[in-house]
Amino acid sequence: MARPRRLEVPTPSGTAWVDLDTTAGSRLLVIGHGAGGSVASPDLVAIRQHCLAAGISVARVTQPYRVAGKKAPPAAATLDAAWSVVLGALGRIRSLRTMDVVYGGRSSGARVACRSAADEDVAPRPVAVVAVAFPVHPPGKPEKSRLAELAAVTVPVLVVQGDADPFGLPPAAPGRSVIVVPGDHSLKRSADAVGSEVARWLTGVAPDLQRKPVSQRKPALQRTPG
Repeated sequence: MARPRRLEVPTPSGTAWVDLDTTAGSRLLVIGHGAGGSVASPDLVAIRQHCLAAGISVARVTQPYRVAGKKAPPAAATLDAAWSVVLGALGRIRSLRTMDVVYGGRSSGARVACRSAADEDVAPRPVAVVAVAFPVHPPGKPEKSRLAELAAVTVPVLVVQGDADPFGLPPAAPGRSVIVVPGDHSLKRSADAVGSEVARWLTGVAPDLQRKPVSQRKPALQRTPG
């Protein structure tokens, strides 16, 4: 597999990196990392591999604070602003302009993807969202729910979550498919399954869902064997 093309994108909070792999297909997954992680996490690497094999282009986005070597993320508004600038830069690349764009992320990056999908000012607009290890609530604090960020997304959403994730398990809902795999928040033990499920959904289920209004979509909760 060829090495990705590294792009450097100036944003209001510093330089973001985009590791871009393109295929001859018509879909681009733009995906971000977790709060203290990187785009080299096992699940994001597996997603890249499976999506490329399925003909889906992949852009893995490293937020400016991680490029600068910092572990703790800035405020949500700062993350979202950098993500929006990166999306705009990708949308200006001639070879990507006609592609259907999917927003994605793991953990903190999944929250960024959902908030951006709900913001009509962010472009190009997504046809779907992939949320890996979505942090429903802080560990041990279910009352501090972030489900509203998932619920605000009006395009099809895939959530892939570990069955032992201390950050909780979001329920399936109309327009939201939830696949449960063995593992905790890191998803290390199921990384390949995560990649396979994301690629399968993006090549099969997501296009079918796009043709139906949200009110007509059925909830889907699936569990993969451990």
